[in-house]
Amino acid sequence: MIHCGASGWMRPDWAGVVYPRLKPRGFHPLEYLAHCVDLVEVEGPLRPELVRLWLSRISHNRQFTFTVVLDRAFTHERTLDAGAIRQFNDALWPLGHAGRLGAVLMRFPWSFRFTRENRDFLIELRRTFHEFPLAAELRHASWTLDEALGTLMDYRIGFCNVDQPAGARALRPSSIVTSPVGYVRLLGRAGGDWTDEEAAADYLYAPPELGEWQRHIERLAAHTTATFVVAANSVAGKSVINAMQLRAMLREATTAPPQRETSSGPARLPGRAA
Repeated sequence: MIHCGASGWMRPDWAGVVYPRLKPRGFHPLEYLAHCVDLVEVEGPLRPELVRLWLSRISHNRQFTFTVVLDRAFTHERTLDAGAIRQFNDALWPLGHAGRLGAVLMRFPWSFRFTRENRDFLIELRRTFHEFPLAAELRHASWTLDEALGTLMDYRIGFCNVDQPAGARALRPSSIVTSPVGYVRLLGRAGGDWTDEEAAADYLYAPPELGEWQRHIERLAAHTTATFVVAANSVAGKSVINAMQLRAMLREATTAPPQRETSSGPARLPGRAA
């Protein structure tokens, strides 16, 4: 199953672009988004009562799923405080119980290279949050080495395939599978420095660019139990536009009738990689 959605749903610059500027009584952004996409990537801090409210707002969309970014305190500051871990787990319990938790994403800085120390820390995080399906956004190219990918496979950690501005040491678009969880994040291609995420996110992907990613996503979906595609080019709601476009493209490819068999070979689904 492929879920397409967006990050940045609480950004103030979505008012008047994604959400109505004058909101009617009872308006909730997640309820509104659940009519457009079937995935939202959220970041902490989270509380169980807040998560339960979210669940009530998206109940009309049975396919709607959340992915959750692991707190920076864990991935960047490497603080594995027992109280903080328990608080994070408690906040995610309502999502898991409702069957609405797709995956937890560990986002690491570019400086997080594949070293013995960092490998051991990644494994420690995997064991700490063993209850959840995990994926990792690893920006440094050293994590695409065979030994690094083997570590992800051994510990069932999904590799997050990213799209970002081209440049030296920037990861290229890929469809790497290391676990039953497939994950894609489209970060945008604006700006001269791919490390400036806010500048990169001010970018609207054109349909041909989304078509390139459609092929990668279909390859991921063929080898995973669930694939989560997050448009993270969230400046001024661009992520919602691209998520809706990509969602429609993927649905069209999977629901189109097969072509008639010809002398050149069996029928193929339009849009599928041969």
